[in-house]
Order: sequence, then structure tokens, then C-alpha cells
Amino acid sequence: MKNAATVYVLLAGILWGAMGVFSSKLNLLGMGSFDIAQVRVTLGLVLVGLYLAIFDRKMFKIKLKDVWCFIGTGIVSLLLFSCCYFSAIELTGLSVAAVLLYTAPTFVMIMSLILFKEKMTANKLIALVMSLLGCILVSGVLSGGSVSFAGVLFGIGSGFFYALYSIFGRFAINRGYGSWTMVFYTFLFCSIGCAFFTDWKVVYEVATLSPSSWLIFGGTALITAFLPYVFYSKGLEGLESSKASIVASVEPVVGTIMGMIFFGQFPSAMGYVGIVLVLGAIVILNRKS
Repeated sequence: MKNAATVYVLLAGILWGAMGVFSSKLNLLGMGSFDIAQVRVTLGLVLVGLYLAIFDRKMFKIKLKDVWCFIGTGIVSLLLFSCCYFSAIELTGLSVAAVLLYTAPTFVMIMSLILFKEKMTANKLIALVMSLLGCILVSGVLSGGSVSFAGVLFGIGSGFFYALYSIFGRFAINRGYGSWTMVFYTFLFCSIGCAFFTDWKVVYEVATLSPSSWLIFGGTALITAFLPYVFYSKGLEGLESSKASIVASVEPVVGTIMGMIFFGQFPSAMGYVGIVLVLGAIVILNRKS
């Protein structure tokens, strides 16, 4: 079960790594971060809803007292994460934004200490320092890079809100909900929250621009929303939140590689040092002692 869960989370991270490519394409078509998030989760919601309607309608049932779990995964996590991440891509480029997501495992660790009373170990403290230092180096702040301070904040914010999915998701799983139920209501609440900030005129214009725009829409929904969130939520059923977050850190690695391949966005020399530090922090977090 544990090995299967690890594979699920790993697949989710790989698919999420392609998110920056799709968002960059949609940015060029004139869509903002809220617009992209709306298209992504709404079409993802349709896909999950169709699946449940056909194969298991019982998965639609939730208790009113547990709604806060899905508001947490949908609005507090997914919506705010998407907006921060897409904004970071606009301001810093895909490679830097993807690497700044590496702060997520650290945030999960800190919140687990507070919420689940986990012990602070030397490994965790060292990993925290390495991760933060790595993010500073990759951002280019110390080397006088052109990366904007706002972009760095959005990037770190994306890591924080990304981490919250593991926390709220754990609460939902502990209450007996499966991965499909979790993903459906996550997308539902995210779509509702995002609707108030979406520029629907822009979305309509892009949707009617050409058939190719719908290919990008479909790819965004299927590859970066529907499949990875189902995989990750399934993985959470067999892995601790902190471990799942660490495994999913393959996402920014894939995102950085995507940035290099598709957009020629290479980190600076100090940025590579920062990447090594952050990767080292993840390795240390995964050690037993």
C-alpha cells in the first residue's frame, strides 16, 4: 500500500510539473491568474463529476459538519495556490517560480509540528534552514538579479498554500472521505470562489479564439488538475502528509526542466547552488536520523 501510494504521489508531481507550460501559453493569450485557475478547476470539476455520476454516485455524499475541510482544500489551498503560482510565473519566469514551490515540504513540516504535535528534530531544523537559504539564492535577491520581490513572495506563497492541501486533505481522509470525493468538492469550492475574480470576457474571447485554445484548456484541466489531484489524494490515503509533500517535490524539478526546454529559462550560478540546497533539504527531511 505504501509503495503504491508513493507512486500515486510521484505521478501527481510529474503531471503538476507541466502546469507552468500551460499557464504560460494562456498568459500569452491574455488570461490572468484567476482566469487560468477558473478554467483549470471548472473543467476539472466537470470531468470528476462525470466520472462519479457514471461509476459511483455515493461519492457525492458529505456531512455538513465536514464542509470546512473542502473549503480548506478548495479555496484556502487550491485557489490561493493557483493564483500565487501563476502570478509568480508572470513575474519571475517558470523556472524560478517552480523552484520556489520547494518551500512546500517545509511548511507542511511546521504545520504538522503545530497541528499534530510532531517533534522538532535536528534534521528538520537543518532542512528548514537549507530550504530557506536555497530559495533566497535561486530568487536572485542576493546577487542583484532582476527577479522582482513581489514575484518571490508570490512564489513562496504558492508553496505555503500548496502545502495546505496536504493538511486539509489529511483532515478529510481522517473523516472517512475518499480521493474522488475530496477532489470533486475541492474543485467545486475553488470554482465558486474563483468565479468572483475571473474576467469572464477574457475567458470567452480566448475560448472563441480558435480550436487550439480548447486544446490548451483541455490539457490544463486533464493533465494539471483532474489526474494529478486524484493521484495525490489517493496517495494521501497511504502516506503521511509530510512524506507525501516531499515525494511531490518532483513537481518543481519537472517545472524547472520544462522552463529550460520550452522557454530557455536557466537559473543563475547561485541559483543552481540554491537548487542543490533545497534538494538536500528534502533528502535530509526523508532521513530517519
